Amino acid sequence: MDEERALYIVRAGEAGAIERVLRDYSDKHRATFKFESTDEDKRKKLCEGIFKVLVKDIPTTCQVSCLEVLRILSRDKKVLVPVTTKENMQILLRLAKLNESDDSLEKVSEFPVIVESLKCLCNIVFNSQMAQQLSLELNLAAKLCHLLRKCKDRKFISDIKCFDLRLLFLLSLLHTDIRSQLRYELQGLALLTQILESAFSIKWTDEYESAIDRNGPPLSPQETDCAIEALKALFNVTVDSWKAHKESDSHQFRVMAAVLRHCLLIVGPTEDKTEELHSNAVNLLSNVPVSCLDVLICPLTHEETAQEATTLDELPNDKTAEKETVLKNNTMVYNGMNMEAIHVLLNFMEKRIDKGSSYREGLTPVLSLLTECSRAHRNIRKYLKDQVLPPLRDVTNRPEVGSTVRNKLVRLMTHVDLGVKQIAAEFLFVLCKERVDSLLKYTGYGNAAGLLAARGLLAGGRGDNWYSEDEDTDTEEYKNAKPKEELLKPMGLKPDGTITPLEEALNQYSVIEETSSDTD
Repeated sequence: MDEERALYIVRAGEAGAIERVLRDYSDKHRATFKFESTDEDKRKKLCEGIFKVLVKDIPTTCQVSCLEVLRILSRDKKVLVPVTTKENMQILLRLAKLNESDDSLEKVSEFPVIVESLKCLCNIVFNSQMAQQLSLELNLAAKLCHLLRKCKDRKFISDIKCFDLRLLFLLSLLHTDIRSQLRYELQGLALLTQILESAFSIKWTDEYESAIDRNGPPLSPQETDCAIEALKALFNVTVDSWKAHKESDSHQFRVMAAVLRHCLLIVGPTEDKTEELHSNAVNLLSNVPVSCLDVLICPLTHEETAQEATTLDELPNDKTAEKETVLKNNTMVYNGMNMEAIHVLLNFMEKRIDKGSSYREGLTPVLSLLTECSRAHRNIRKYLKDQVLPPLRDVTNRPEVGSTVRNKLVRLMTHVDLGVKQIAAEFLFVLCKERVDSLLKYTGYGNAAGLLAARGLLAGGRGDNWYSEDEDTDTEEYKNAKPKEELLKPMGLKPDGTITPLEEALNQYSVIEETSSDTD
């Protein structure tokens, strides 16, 4: 009945009546996402009628009412089939200011029309394959980038930026060709990074360092949403960057990584929004070539160095005092480097572990990121080793028992999800410089057996990567307990079927193979 009445007025009424009836329809169905199939034909005709109204010279308020109803109706995929035409798409592009190359965004009264048109395009592109094809034909990605350039420094039109970015995200998600176009032809990497800089109000103090206002207000809800949409679009644009990138791209990736470092050190309007913001930053950092992640840490400023020196003077005068991790004025310091961003990533990882669900989607990205950072950057690895695997003093409890980060990660080493337990074990193995004896010290043989078997290291040894040598970190408690570890050894079967230490069993099989190869 609602559709029938609205359709009658849309076809025969004047602008004022059309606006009133569509506003009533919008208010009633604002939260409607499932529609009755019996009224499907009426909804299709209502969509067609609205497009005919939108080409007329009608007041802005009437345009907004038409677009609000069109946005609601576009949630139904079946309704879109007959109305998704090139002509109708061009109507929406015109209303969204996507067809006018030299038109500036000066008329504030038009902003609601632009926003609602972009919302309609988001729904239509997401729900219609025909619209996705028409987007390529109409070069929609280039038009969206042009609109972004017109409004990237205009904070009062953040809603336009937000839905422009959301549409770019959808296009780059649905079309691999558009990802390539955004990356190379449209300079999307630099453009989207600049959008993030604007959202975060970044002020650069050095080439890859930004000023952090620790007493400043949280990010506004609008700028947080814009930043999240930009991060998602950037993820699609850079999804294959970690595999191969030109040396000339390194500077741009470092700038982006520096912006993401800034992102990790600020907060959104709510705790949930902050987590969503940081989660998308983690996902994007996973696409950055690992050689460019060195900008996540930076040398201390003169002020921070003075603060660290004051704190170090209070520490015991022994050989490790200079390496102590210091928390002062919310600055994490290690070996003269600011480790705040790495500390945020570590806390983010622990919170995801504590959630106890959706490990593959929520936990593995940050674990993978920390693993690769640790493998490639010595200071990051050493800092994380101190935080996750400090000198072992509790030698009475099993490694998986307890509430420390180490205990939580060791428990994950036997998780039912193969991907989760592999990346948890890999992270700890890298922190141990891929030395089997060090890994066993912190995790126990049973927990590490899966990784060691996959690596062919059950009998001991170390992985393929080279790491610098550090001083011995064994505590007196561990040294006293170490001889008792001999109670647990890897075992194997001898040729005669009896059990023996694995190394001896492997040696006996080697002798048999050599003997067999000498006979015809």
